[in-house]
Amino acid sequence: MDDKIKFELEFPIHASPQLLYQYISTPSGLSEWFSDNVNSRGEYFTFIWDGSEEKARLIRKKSGESVKFRWVDDEDEIYYFEIRIQVDEITKDVSLMVTDFVEEDELDEAKMLWENQISDLKQVLGSA
Repeated sequence: MDDKIKFELEFPIHASPQLLYQYISTPSGLSEWFSDNVNSRGEYFTFIWDGSEEKARLIRKKSGESVKFRWVDDEDEIYYFEIRIQVDEITKDVSLMVTDFVEEDELDEAKMLWENQISDLKQVLGSA
C-alpha cells in the first residue's frame, strides 16, 4: 500500500467556538453534518453512511479546542484525522482546521469531501 500524504484545510466559520465544539466532539453533533448517524462506546465512534459503517478511535480530545480520531482500519498506522477550532487572537475570527491523510491519487476527492462536509456543518449552524 502506498504511503498516505498529509493535508490540511482551513474553513472560516461564523459560530462560537463553544457551539462548534459540540458539533465536532459529540455523536449527536457529528451526526448532524459528518455522517448519517454516529454511535459511541467509550473511545470508539461508529460513523454510518448509507448503511455502511466505519469505526474510529478517539485518540485525543482537547476540551473546547480539538478532536483527533484514528480509523480502526489504520490502527497500526500513524494516520489520523483531526478537527481543530482556531480563533484569531486579534480579529476573533473562528476557523475549523482539518488535518487528514489520504492516498495521493485521492487528494482532490478527499478535499472535496471535506468541503462538502463543512458546507453541511455551516448549514446546520446557520452560517452558510
